[in-house]
Amino acid sequence: MANWKLDPTHSEIEFKVKHMMISTVTGSFSEFDATVDAADDSFKNAQFDFSAKIDSISTKNSDRDTHLKSDDFFNAEKFPQLTFKSTSFDGEKLVGDLTIRDITKEVTLDVDFNGIAEDPYGQTKAGFEATGTINRKDFNLNWSAVTEAGNIVVSDKVKLIANLQFIKQ
Repeated sequence: MANWKLDPTHSEIEFKVKHMMISTVTGSFSEFDATVDAADDSFKNAQFDFSAKIDSISTKNSDRDTHLKSDDFFNAEKFPQLTFKSTSFDGEKLVGDLTIRDITKEVTLDVDFNGIAEDPYGQTKAGFEATGTINRKDFNLNWSAVTEAGNIVVSDKVKLIANLQFIKQ
């Protein structure tokens, strides 16, 4: 069994959500961690564990970030992190339990395993790109508003994008 730890300088976690149904806002987490326990270099049935610090959320707008950290959305004070623990990985689909606030739901992410390479310093690294869509209201991220014209301010659907590089320990 090989243990792999996240290489944070070569990884990013983003989310995208429609604003007023006409544009997309991108956000990210600057503080997150992940590990993978894999039987072999195929990563089939590997165990993926991930966490992100809610307080590190950034949408490049401090007022919006403060709102996202409030009880209208994530409630960073009471629920300081989100977590994901995989239950299966077949090489293309990663299934696991995503916990946001105090709600855990099964989610399926599409994964591109980009392979394994050795860096100039002799470290063995593996790269993955994972994408998926969740409904924010499934996790009690319920805040909503409608403009005078009837446009929904924040879509319920949230796209998740994780570009992750791991270092073999």
